[in-house]
Amino acid sequence: MKHTFVRTIFLATLLLSLAAIASAQDFGMCSAFGVAGEWGYSETGTLYLPSGPVPYVVLGKFTVDLAGNYTGQRTASVGGNISSTNLKGTITVNSDCTGTQTISLLDNSGNVTSTATKNLVFVDYAREYFGILTSVTLANGVSLNSAMTTTAKKLFPRQL
Repeated sequence: MKHTFVRTIFLATLLLSLAAIASAQDFGMCSAFGVAGEWGYSETGTLYLPSGPVPYVVLGKFTVDLAGNYTGQRTASVGGNISSTNLKGTITVNSDCTGTQTISLLDNSGNVTSTATKNLVFVDYAREYFGILTSVTLANGVSLNSAMTTTAKKLFPRQL
């Protein structure tokens, strides 16, 4: 009888612990699974062109798959010139909720016009992230300096 009681308590504790771990992996720990879905984002800052600094503003949307690949679209204002481009790239997510984003901007024919990278931090159970642009390279190989930040939110976050 005493042996059965101890075994029952042990199994109940084990099951509760496993449920807590599963819940934490789904909602509390950052992973590719946690960031998969549709995102909306805005980006603001300054892009330093060879001709001088220009204000830079972006509004866009992208979809991330379970492997961290994404595609999307954006509209940008660079020094007041408006353009729309397609995006593709990858997002990597670390268990500490930091990550990186690689971006290829594509023209309507699918040609890469520039590439960029960002450092990210995921917050609010990976339903939002903040990023800083760390590099921008034009298709001709010219690297540009920038001072830009990004805020992104999941469009349809899972409910807790």
